[in-house]
Amino acid sequence: MAFSFRRSDFPDDFIFGAATAAYQIEGSSFGGAGPSHWDTFAATPGNVANAETGAVACDHYHRYEEDLDLLRSGGFDAYRFSTSWARVMPDGRNVNPEGLDFYDRLADAVLERGMQPYLTLYHWDLPAALSDLGGWRNRDVASWFADYTKTVMDRIGDRMAAVATINEPWCVTWLSHFWGIHAPGLRDIRAAARSMHHVLLAHARAVEAMRAAGHGNLGIVLNFEHANPASDAAADVAAAARYDGFYNRWFIEAITRKAYPEIILDGFAGHMPNGFEKDMEVIGAPLDWIGVNYYTRSNVAADPEAAWPSLKTVPGPLPKTDMGWEIYPDGLHGFLTRLHRDYTGDTPIIVTENGMAWDDHLVDGRIEDRERIAYFDSHLAAVRGAIADGAPVKGYFGWSLLDNYEWALGYGKRFGMVHVDYDTQKRTPKASFEAFRHAIGGN
Repeated sequence: MAFSFRRSDFPDDFIFGAATAAYQIEGSSFGGAGPSHWDTFAATPGNVANAETGAVACDHYHRYEEDLDLLRSGGFDAYRFSTSWARVMPDGRNVNPEGLDFYDRLADAVLERGMQPYLTLYHWDLPAALSDLGGWRNRDVASWFADYTKTVMDRIGDRMAAVATINEPWCVTWLSHFWGIHAPGLRDIRAAARSMHHVLLAHARAVEAMRAAGHGNLGIVLNFEHANPASDAAADVAAAARYDGFYNRWFIEAITRKAYPEIILDGFAGHMPNGFEKDMEVIGAPLDWIGVNYYTRSNVAADPEAAWPSLKTVPGPLPKTDMGWEIYPDGLHGFLTRLHRDYTGDTPIIVTENGMAWDDHLVDGRIEDRERIAYFDSHLAAVRGAIADGAPVKGYFGWSLLDNYEWALGYGKRFGMVHVDYDTQKRTPKASFEAFRHAIGGN
């Protein structure tokens, strides 16, 4: 089974890449890394499936050259990776030279293979020592993050094609501090409100530090999820608007309009940091590009008996991935054109993550992941449609290069284009990887 597109169906300068994240693949027990709040979250019974951790993960720390060889063989132009704050600064403050050395080698290895390094500075591995001090609830996190940013960029910034500050601030904050599903596992509206502001202030201070040092091509990676009303009832439509407000509008409107949506500020009344309005100017400083992570839609219904935001998600009718997420490529087209129309104008947009989990199994040494091929194909068709409609989409990164640690779900969900046997660490490219190789010109 092959894709319906070829590289020539996209603009000449369009970038095809694959993405990963440090904690999910590197192995947190190597190279002098300190504990992150994910290590402590995973060590708490009931938080992670099978009590699994990222201690070894895919052993990318030792196998990065093999993984980059695979990526290059697929014809990909770029590798999106993250640096681990807990590896670079095990206590959140003091530098671990061994950690910086690893990323120095990694940057060179990407370039040696003719690919472009796309760096994300934070993909969820906050040093446990900083979590002890309140983490994202503490306003000081903005200066801590700026110091970490400067440390990383002083070492490898000269070789980065593009740099994102933070991956998916919605997951860093609401999912982790209000719903409690990710580290640090809080269910606290005040913690959510404060972290949702402080994560953007940290982003802003990091951008300031990088601009001051002369670095360019800076962005942020936001995740978007289509909020579909479960019915035409006015209550469900209003609930979907609230969902869209805290999931999709909060971060992009702060960055592009220097304001938060009133529909969410009303719910956060009394919980936001004092004087937060004074930070909005720096939070809204211009960026060079915006990253879009997109996977699915949610069907949203009102739940008047629940506390604010008084909503719930209900099952929908569309085919679903192994995560139970509906497959809805029209949502990607919708966000790319909505961003261009309502928020970002001519600022370049990059699809920094898109992919699906499936219950993959090796059969005679192969994985025929037809469902994943169809998923990628339909979403890349949505990207082509958005470009035709005028959205300045400049690249697409499939999630993920490798099967990996899927956070609170442990190792049971496989998103990779390359299968990983976690007992032997053997890599086996899936049919979806071969489809990319055929479509974009790998060897």
